[in-house]
Amino acid sequence: MTAAGDAGEGRAGAADPLGQRIAERLRRAADLLEAQGENPFRARAYRRAADTVAGLGRPIEAVWREGGTAALEALPGIGPSLARAIVEMITTGRWAQLERLEGAVAPEALFASVPGIGPELARRLHEHLHLDTLEDLELAAHDGRLLSVPGVGPRRAAQIRASLAEVLSRARPWRRGPPAEEPEVAVLLDVDQEYRRRAAAEDLPKIAPRRFNPGGEAWLPVLHTRRGPWYLSALFSNTARAHELGRTRDWVVIYFEKDDAVSGQRTVVTESRGPLAGLRVVRGRERECAAYHRGRSVGSPGSRGAGVGPAGSGEAGESDARGGPRAQGS
Repeated sequence: MTAAGDAGEGRAGAADPLGQRIAERLRRAADLLEAQGENPFRARAYRRAADTVAGLGRPIEAVWREGGTAALEALPGIGPSLARAIVEMITTGRWAQLERLEGAVAPEALFASVPGIGPELARRLHEHLHLDTLEDLELAAHDGRLLSVPGVGPRRAAQIRASLAEVLSRARPWRRGPPAEEPEVAVLLDVDQEYRRRAAAEDLPKIAPRRFNPGGEAWLPVLHTRRGPWYLSALFSNTARAHELGRTRDWVVIYFEKDDAVSGQRTVVTESRGPLAGLRVVRGRERECAAYHRGRSVGSPGSRGAGVGPAGSGEAGESDARGGPRAQGS
């Protein structure tokens, strides 16, 4: 290519403000991952992707619209997961992962943006389902969990499913549906155990969440780890409901993703009633948790009372006499 052509490409890259904003966000995420103790490989991957986007020589949105996610994945340093993140930023102007890293997630407001879901229902959805994203809410609407929310019957659930389908198809034409797979319950409970143990030992980096933190204090521990093909991040829940019920040191939100763009989240809590009372359970996967705990208790009489397993791995998992999580100083 001629020097004039090179200069033209450079001007085109500089004239793509959206591409520059995406590159800045990727670099910001890399900095946060590095500061929060994530594997340096991931931070380097984000920076490589940022350099690719910033130096494209043409608008990143044009690349996507002409060739779809496959065209993005063909760019140097951009795989399925990062391609999906770039499309999210193109189509919505937001990047949920960066907001999580910065402690700025507001799920109630996000749910209330869906037609037919008002502020009160949005609060109940988050309170009962422990979800943060529209994609996870859509999955709950299809697998039956939505019907467990007070005030949501079959007709209203159908209306919410229809509204979500419309909103998500308009905002994210690149979506491929809910995750086809998730980490095993044993993996999620193991990450939960490690997170609470290390948080209690003050052995994790902390971030200053934007919500419910007027003083800007860095109090929220964050864990980034890997189990097999899964990248996982764990944080205590910093939602209005968690603060209201005093569960900010008990509810643990675990985000997971794989390089093939499968991603999602689950919340782990100390169960307060029923046969699993006092044990750690993954919300939405209670049956699997029951089987998991039964397997661990075989041949170990009294293991529940002794705090054996993920539920008894630290102060955050202990229970008081009523079977609920013991209040933690925070």
